[in-house]
Amino acid sequence: MTVDPLSALPAPSPYPLTSRYHGVPVALHTEPDGRQVPYLRRRLLPSAEGLTPLAEHTVSAGDRPDLLAYRYLGSADQWWRIADANPVVDPRELTVTPGRRITIALPGAVPGAGAGPGVGNG
Repeated sequence: MTVDPLSALPAPSPYPLTSRYHGVPVALHTEPDGRQVPYLRRRLLPSAEGLTPLAEHTVSAGDRPDLLAYRYLGSADQWWRIADANPVVDPRELTVTPGRRITIALPGAVPGAGAGPGVGNG
């Protein structure tokens, strides 16, 4: 029996590597009329043990998750990584209270995690 080596490769993702949806499987829901509607399966958050802390940030007036992502991670689009590392339902909760301390972290498997951005505010 011959095995196709390409069958071992993961299916391509419609989302870029930097997207929080990259690697989330697409499933199909069949409507009563037979139409199939694609949807993304649930994205599971990384466990706290699987995160590498880079910094701790004390929220100041005017802070926003996207601005913090740009400052610490180099891309405003990565705000969701900060939300993943902190127990909030709505990402706006991260920065609504000045003085709140939030963790800036990346999954341990992300290149650069653990190296630290060299930026912190105490």
